[in-house]
This record gives sequence, structure tokens and C-alpha cells, in this order.
Amino acid sequence: MTPANSDLRLTQPPLARAELMIRKPAAEVFEAFVDPAITARFWFTKGSGRLEPGQRIQWDWEMYGVSATVDVLAVEPNERIHISWPGEGGPTMVEWRFTPVGEDATFVSITNDGFAGDVDDAVKQAIGATEGFTLTLAGLKAWLEHGVALNLVADRFPAGLEG
Repeated sequence: MTPANSDLRLTQPPLARAELMIRKPAAEVFEAFVDPAITARFWFTKGSGRLEPGQRIQWDWEMYGVSATVDVLAVEPNERIHISWPGEGGPTMVEWRFTPVGEDATFVSITNDGFAGDVDDAVKQAIGATEGFTLTLAGLKAWLEHGVALNLVADRFPAGLEG
């Protein structure tokens, strides 16, 4: 007997998306992603430089012994960031969009696409990226709105609990 979902087919490549409103002005929210000293409070532990067009920088997650080389493709102040970074089967593209909501809030949308591999691998990567960027946005919100470092990314994969 064939499982009921064996005929499932993708009609579009998988895409990771995470979105959240941050109750701070767009300039402040944007700066939190381009300045590694701020980003290290809610996402990675160390960045080699600011996000600027044409730059190649390194982000480190020291708690996991992991680094990523990031190519900055575009930066539109307070509006958009576009990068390429390593994925499991090759580089993927990540784009941040910052949409002001009144004067004191910003809707942040992060998309990640270009996942490689077979359909199952690409879907798995998109789900993982969605989870990761959702934690990143939640950590950003806590940091910018309340000055609290929740350690969400650091606590995502506790040592000894690998599945």
C-alpha cells in the first residue's frame, strides 16, 4: 500500500520566511543587523565587520564552533539588506526588508532561498532556516524593546541533546 502523501509535489522552490514587528524605528532595527556589535547581542557571537555592499565578512557562532562567510550584495539604508551565504549544498540568498509602521515600529521580513539538493533536502533546509530566523527576530525584539538577551540562538542546540 502506498502512503497517502507519496504523490506530493512541489510547485515552487522552498522558501524560508520569518517576519515580526519590532517596536523601534526602522533606522534602529536596521542598524541592529548591520553593526556586528549589536547583532552579537541576539544572533551570532562575533562578526568581522559591518554589512556594506561588496564586503565579504565572517560571522561566528562560537558556542557551536561554526562560522559563515557572508558576501554582502546590497545594502539600502533602513530598507533592505541582501546577502549570499553558505547553505548545505551551495550558497543561498538572504534578504531583510524593513518596513516602517508609523514612526516607532518596523515590520521586519527575512527571506532565504536557493536551497540545493533533492526536494526533501531543500524543504528540510527551508524549515531549519525559518526556525533559525524566527528565533533571531524574537531575540532582536527582546533586545531592542526590553534590553534583554534571551540567548535563543545559543540555547537552540544544547550540547548532549543532539538527535
